[in-house]
Amino acid sequence: MRVFNFSPGPAVLAEEVLQKAAAEMLDWHGSGMSVMEMSHRGKEFIAIADKTEADLRSLLAIPANYKVLFLQGGAIAENAIVPMNLLRGSSVADYVNTGEWSKKSIKEAKKYCNVHIAASAEDQNFTYVPARATWQLRQDAAYVHICTNETIGGVEYHWTPDTGDVPLVADMSSHILSRVIDVAKYGVIYGGAQKNMGPAGLTVVIVRDDLLDRALPITPSAFTWKEQAEQNSMLNTPPTYAIYIAGLVFEWIQAQGGLAALERVNIAKAKLLYDFLDQTSFYRSPVRSADRSRMNIPFKLQDESLDAAFLQGAGERGMVQLKGHRSVGGMRASIYNAMPLAGVQTLVDYMREFAERHG
Repeated sequence: MRVFNFSPGPAVLAEEVLQKAAAEMLDWHGSGMSVMEMSHRGKEFIAIADKTEADLRSLLAIPANYKVLFLQGGAIAENAIVPMNLLRGSSVADYVNTGEWSKKSIKEAKKYCNVHIAASAEDQNFTYVPARATWQLRQDAAYVHICTNETIGGVEYHWTPDTGDVPLVADMSSHILSRVIDVAKYGVIYGGAQKNMGPAGLTVVIVRDDLLDRALPITPSAFTWKEQAEQNSMLNTPPTYAIYIAGLVFEWIQAQGGLAALERVNIAKAKLLYDFLDQTSFYRSPVRSADRSRMNIPFKLQDESLDAAFLQGAGERGMVQLKGHRSVGGMRASIYNAMPLAGVQTLVDYMREFAERHG
């Protein structure tokens, strides 16, 4: 029996994607091979990679002057790869600190440059996004880095900051492809695939052409965006099967009506859960209303001694991976694209029942 999987990642995939992958496991399109067995330089896989990139470009309306890279290492690796690729000619980078993933980015960047914290939400335990007017940006910064959706804290940017001539770099790991965005407002967008794009093992980087000549000389070839772009992400063997699954996910998103249609569904799912949280005193949402994530919704029981019983009951009803991150505690419902509205409704019904029994 399939459960409602609220995992923050690796996360739920659409059943249609899994079914198609299963059907093609032993023989992809009459090739007599599984995608996992193909040469990454063979015509079969080249066709898969080309279509995957074309579909992603179409979904996000990526301008022609941006390169799309399919890499490895996750967002954690990109935390180092970003400064290595953008710091030539500068020793300063601006970072906005909105939570645990911002802190990881900052920690890594400090190995390569002088990190200036342009704004921080630490004063309120990372429960909001600092207003743009409060940011202290430096004109000599190589770039401005933000995490547009904090998977752990459940804080999301619902606006795009203007950083002038300084390139805006965004870790979008946990909400990319959940909504319409204007790629042209960013210099670099990156994210691990294991939330809304596919399985773990694939990292997608979208980088503007004019930023490809800024890598530090120490940058390894496999991590140099320009070299990877020149080799169509095949300087080394790419994560072939993960790229194939991402391609199936992109086809599934197209079949749902594209990002605008999915965004409407995601708004409805998030509203269903937040509306319930706001009308009960048994549970509470820690994030400021204007900055609440649609993808990752943390909440706490007023009586935290009931946490274990809540999780056990959820599991018995086919809902898994609801335990909050150890750094913040409580619960967290990650409701990515592939989580159906029925899953959120089942969770809300259970939360109401649990509150009635224990309130």
